[in-house]
Amino acid sequence: MRVNVTVNGEPRQADDVWEGESLLYLLRERLGLPGSKNACEQGECGSCTVYLDGVVVCACLVAAGQAEGREVRTVEGLADGDQLDPVQQAFVAAGAVQCGFCTPGLVVAAHDLLRRVPEPSDEEIREALAGNLCRCTGYEKILDAVRMVAR
Repeated sequence: MRVNVTVNGEPRQADDVWEGESLLYLLRERLGLPGSKNACEQGECGSCTVYLDGVVVCACLVAAGQAEGREVRTVEGLADGDQLDPVQQAFVAAGAVQCGFCTPGLVVAAHDLLRRVPEPSDEEIREALAGNLCRCTGYEKILDAVRMVAR
């Protein structure tokens, strides 16, 4: 099947998409956007978090065909050209990146939180990021990054 989707503001098309193929596979393998990571393939880790029509989803749980005619925004699409989004900048500045595997999903989740709640409490930050697992940082620097943007 053919899938037509707008990704990061740009109309894209993929042919020969298998019916059971995930949006994550479509983004990474067919459209060449490796930012969203493939870790658990079960929606448990959040490494593949993207926006689908403005709502955060785990791309591994969305069938590629479900994205037909819809809008997807990935971690790559948060930046404005070479200018990183403030959330991306804060993750770098706070040292919230270690191995980097969870970072794209955490950045998208934090971005979503901050667009909804510009000055979140620590409890709101923890709740918003609860679906994203990190095995390296211990989370404190991630929380620092979100707090940095919220100020």
